[in-house]
Parts: sequence; structure tokens; C-alpha cells
Amino acid sequence: MNILKLKKIRKHFNGVLALDNLSLDIKAEGITGIVGPNGSGKTTLINILSGCESLDGGTIIIDDSLRSKKMRAYENSIFGITRTFQEIRLFEQMTVLDNVLVVLTEKNVLGAIFEKHGEYHLMKAEELLKVVNLWEKRNELAINLSYGQRKLLEITRALSTDAKIYLFDEPFAGLFPEMIKTVMKIIKKLKEEGKTVILVEHNMLLMRELCDEIVVMDNGKLLSKGKPEEVLNKKKVLDVYLGK
Repeated sequence: MNILKLKKIRKHFNGVLALDNLSLDIKAEGITGIVGPNGSGKTTLINILSGCESLDGGTIIIDDSLRSKKMRAYENSIFGITRTFQEIRLFEQMTVLDNVLVVLTEKNVLGAIFEKHGEYHLMKAEELLKVVNLWEKRNELAINLSYGQRKLLEITRALSTDAKIYLFDEPFAGLFPEMIKTVMKIIKKLKEEGKTVILVEHNMLLMRELCDEIVVMDNGKLLSKGKPEEVLNKKKVLDVYLGK
């Protein structure tokens, strides 16, 4: 069953096509990897799916519902979508715990600070932060965390939404090996829970291990799609990466 259907979607910036009539189906309850050289349209695709960019043409159907060309990121909860960013986005002057609680309680920043949080929300925040080994840092300001810890906190915030579709944009970049293992466990567990994960990543070894399907993009178009061992060994895919 497909949870996402993209039909001839287009996006251009100053006349340059970042997505060029891209058509693509994404299966539900699995891990789909999006790969391709720099400038191939990977992050633009994630931005479109998460409402951070509007479509210039084409249609997107999410779980049999049509997504508007002008859908905004704050409407993601309607479609059960959440995401992380290449450039980490946190409330830096809030504590680690409050960064999670503001998502769990679906409050604005001031509401999260002044609310007397219920036992359930605190227990859930503790559970999530322990998964990423950040519970001991719960009272630290987010700005004081290391780069890797900040990235793990952003992933924790995404997990707090309990979405259907998780969009991870280079979640492993800059992480130490132990942190990479933690993120891999999180992604595998999401699949076990019946969630859909769409993953942009440059590390092909990780993609081979994690992904059920790989989508290869080049110049905003679909170059190839299929199982990792098949797609990543195709000559046309190798040629794109090796510049032949």
C-alpha cells in the first residue's frame, strides 16, 4: 500500500527546476531512502512534503488525501507528518525537557513554559529522552549541548509528535558512531511500529542496511527506484555518483 503519491510535481527557483515533473510512490510502513548527488532535489523534495516550500505544479496525495499546493508546515499534523532539518532547529534558550514538552503538549513556547505539566507528559518526555541518552541533560539549555546532542534532541522532538510519516534530512551527519547506532535503532523501531520513514542520507552503507527501497534522484528527476542492492549497483546510478 502506498501512503504517498507524487504526480508530476514541479518546483523552480529563479527559473531553475529543482523538481522536474517528478512522479513517485512511497510505500507505507517502511523505510525509503532518497539519494543523489548535491543539487539533485532531495532536500527540496523534503521541503515540499513538509510544507516548507509550495508546489509550482503537480499533485501530492497523502494517505488518499490531496495536499494543497499552498499547504503550510504548521498544518503537518493534519496529515501526520513530521521532519528534521539539516540545520538543527531548537528553542535554544529553553531546557532540553521543555523543548520536548512544547511538542508533547502542542502548546506555544510561552504556554509550555508556564503550564504545570501533567504526569503523563513528564513520563513521556522522560521515556523519549532516555532513548537518546539525554535525560541527564534535561535541565540544560539546548544551546549548551554538543552538536550531536542537539541533533538527537531534534530527533526526539520529531518522535514526540507520534506522526505517521517521518522525514529525516541527513540525520547521521556529524554524529559519532555511538550516536549513529542510537539513531539507527530509532528508525528501525519506527518501522516496527508501522510508521513510514523517508530518509535523505549520503552514507550508502547506512542506506543499504536501513532502507527497504531506495529512490535515486538526479537534476530533479527520478533516476531509479527499487531495493538497495539492485538500485545502488546499476550502471546509470554509479555513473551519476562517479561523474561518468
